[in-house]
Amino acid sequence: MISSIGTAEGTVPRIGDRITDKTAPPDDTAIRSWIGPEAFERWAELRKWIDEFYPGVFAPDWLYGGKSRGWSLRYKKTKAFTTLVPEYRRFSTVVVMGGAEREKFEERRYVWRPQLVKLYDEAKTYIDGKWLTVAISSAEDLHDVRDLLIMKRPPPSGS
Repeated sequence: MISSIGTAEGTVPRIGDRITDKTAPPDDTAIRSWIGPEAFERWAELRKWIDEFYPGVFAPDWLYGGKSRGWSLRYKKTKAFTTLVPEYRRFSTVVVMGGAEREKFEERRYVWRPQLVKLYDEAKTYIDGKWLTVAISSAEDLHDVRDLLIMKRPPPSGS
């Protein structure tokens, strides 16, 4: 049996486990309970930042990726912008970087934090780009993701 959050009943969730109950997308209460209050503050901060810097551009869309991937919150216009993935006691963001974004990243390679460069170098490159998954566990991680998103898609004028 699956609990309301998504682990098998009687199973203790592990760091990084996903929300897998497919009956309905998680609400803020379920997200906060799953990722924890500190991670939820960063989750809310990133969502607010996207709304403020990209007003009216994205309509966040919950996607269910099956039992192994669970729920994720995708921001997309015509191309994917970012996807937020609630995981047990943390959350991650996925930024798909196409050719143009990879060029920009490489131009600034020595400006980025070493941890981000290592993640970038280790990320698998697919036909549609390099899928960079960044676990958000500090203000610095959040800052890196915001910089990546601005590089990927500069905010509209006036933001």
